Amino acid sequence: MKLYPAIDLKDGSCVRLVKGDMAQATVFNTDPAAQARAFAAAGFRRLHVVDLNGAVSGKPVNAAAVAAIQAAVKLPVQLGGGIRDAAQVEGWLARGIDRVVLGTLALRNPELARELCRRFPGRIAIGIDARGGKVAVEGWTETSGTDALDLARAFEDAGAGAIVYTDIDRDGVLSGVNVEATARLARAVTTPVIASGGIAGLADLAVLAEDGRIDGAIIGRALYDGRIEPAAALKLEAR
Repeated sequence: MKLYPAIDLKDGSCVRLVKGDMAQATVFNTDPAAQARAFAAAGFRRLHVVDLNGAVSGKPVNAAAVAAIQAAVKLPVQLGGGIRDAAQVEGWLARGIDRVVLGTLALRNPELARELCRRFPGRIAIGIDARGGKVAVEGWTETSGTDALDLARAFEDAGAGAIVYTDIDRDGVLSGVNVEATARLARAVTTPVIASGGIAGLADLAVLAEDGRIDGAIIGRALYDGRIEPAAALKLEAR
């Protein structure tokens, strides 16, 4: 199972939110490049980066911080937040981003999202952020009537590199990952599924790894709080 330490960017700093609430942001590092170097030094082999301001505004806001991260480390970067059109996707990929995550675009304009998956096979992830099983968009400020499983199935044959599934109600609160919902989604599609939201300790990672259907896990607050030691987590990745 692949591990993705998270760098969530708000106003140029690394933060963690509680259930996606921008008003409940804890700043963990004002230097995103330094945080990226710390994760690389710990042995992580990839990063998950989110432009939180961009997710709300609908356009990239923390591009300078993303560029600083890229300059600081040579790790593959998976980037989401505010990527709403083809030009932005093309621009990020041209600037060396390994994979872009499409959330709002996947729901609002699935035809374009599918086209981008076909044009850039393996380099587009579909971000499915669920609140009560329904897809939330626009930086989690709006909850749609679309079921998370239905959206996942809509991209089954599009060529997406992954589905990033986040349980919003568990994100940032260290309450434990929603293994049941994540595994259910992973069973419903052949696209690799990456779990996000609620990972509180090694036990959560172990359960996800043992399931066998989940391709990866994004770790946020538990890393910053020291609840998960990188070396111990990476032993699970190496299994």
